[in-house]
Amino acid sequence: MKSVKAEARTHTGISFFTLFTSTGTLICCALPIILVTLGMGASVAAMTSNFPFLITLSQHKEWVFALSGLMLALSLWLTYRPGQSCPTDPEQARLCQLSKRWNKRVLWTSIIIWGIGFFAAFLALPIRMALGI
Repeated sequence: MKSVKAEARTHTGISFFTLFTSTGTLICCALPIILVTLGMGASVAAMTSNFPFLITLSQHKEWVFALSGLMLALSLWLTYRPGQSCPTDPEQARLCQLSKRWNKRVLWTSIIIWGIGFFAAFLALPIRMALGI
């Protein structure tokens, strides 16, 4: 059986990997769309010439969003699964509660970032075209 510290470390690692993948959706897809919408197309051109992997990521944005969405779902399940309890030892219980609090913060930050990226990548243009803006 894993110790509380080892389990907390694993869960924290998954939470930060989730934050990394959701931030990737923002960088690959949302940021260029927002910059172009604001009339900063030259910035997007400079960004893609300096970081050519952004073009590949944006060409496969469905997969990027699906992978990061699965990571968010896994992180949600790990954070809110039933039957989780902290140990009775006061020091380990304190560490457990601290870890849970930070994991929830990182998780919800990741969900917000993913939501912004999803809106910008998939919804902003159709809404704009529907409104005739």
